Amino acid sequence: MKKLLMASAALAMLTAGAPAVANHHEKDGASMHSADMKAVLDHERRADDKARDVYRHPAETLMFFGVKPDQTVVEYGPGGGWYTRILVPYLAGSGTYIAINGDSSATNFPDRAREARAKGWPESFPVAAAKWTGMDAKKIMAFESDELPDTMKGKVDRIFIFRSLHGMLNGNRADSELRALREMLADDGMVGVVQHRAKPDASYAMSNGSKGYIKQESVVDLFELNGFELVDESEINANPKDMSDYEGGVWTLPPVLGSGDADKAKYQAIGESDRMTLLFKKRP
Repeated sequence: MKKLLMASAALAMLTAGAPAVANHHEKDGASMHSADMKAVLDHERRADDKARDVYRHPAETLMFFGVKPDQTVVEYGPGGGWYTRILVPYLAGSGTYIAINGDSSATNFPDRAREARAKGWPESFPVAAAKWTGMDAKKIMAFESDELPDTMKGKVDRIFIFRSLHGMLNGNRADSELRALREMLADDGMVGVVQHRAKPDASYAMSNGSKGYIKQESVVDLFELNGFELVDESEINANPKDMSDYEGGVWTLPPVLGSGDADKAKYQAIGESDRMTLLFKKRP
C-alpha cells in the first residue's frame, strides 16, 4: 500500500499543471503528444514493460530527477528502450529527447558486423524508437557522444544514465564519456544515475563493473573526478534482498535470469538488483 501511495503522489506531482491532451489511449499511439506522465505510464504500449515498474519505480525516479515535459533530455545508452518508451512520449509535446551512445571510434569490435551496427546506430535508433512509441522518427535524435552538434552543447537540462555506468567502466571509457556528457549540460543541468550497487565491503572483482555492480562511493568519486558534485541521493530503487555477490553477476537476477531454470524461483523472489539513485550537478 505504501508503494502505491508513493507512486500516486509521484504521478500527481509529475502531472500537476500538465495540459490535457485528447486521445491519450489511441491504439496506434501516434497522436499521443502528452505531458501527462500517468497517461504515458498507463499506455498499452507499455503492457510488457509495466511488469518491471515494481522494481524500477519510473514515476518516483523521474520525479526525484526533476524531469519536466518542456526540458531537453539526454538518455545515455538507451539499449532496448525501457525508459525511452516513457521519455519520448512524455517530452513529445514541448520537450526534446536525445539518445546518446558511446564513441564507436574508441571501441574495438570483435567483427565487422557488430562494428557496422554500432556505427549505424544514430540512424537506426530513431526508427526503432518511433516504432516503440508511435512518434515521428524525425523528432527523435540520436548521436554518439563525440558527435552532438556544437549548437546543442550546453543546452541539455537532464542526462539520464540508467543501469549502464558499468558498461562505460568495462569499456575503459568512463572518464571520456562523462566529460563529453558534461559539455552537453546547461549550467543548471543535472545528471540522474540509476546503477546496480555493490556492497560497501565488496571485493574488487565484485565491484569493478565486470559483474554489473559498482560501489556507490566509487560512482560519486568518479563523477567528482570528472567535474560533477552530488546533489542528492535516494533509496527509491533499493532492494535489500539482493546480495550482489553472484558469480554470474547482476544478470543472474531478473529480468535476464542468466542461470536459466537453476534456482529460478529463488532469484525471482529476490527480484531485480539493488540500485543506487543519484543526482549530480555540473561543478563550475
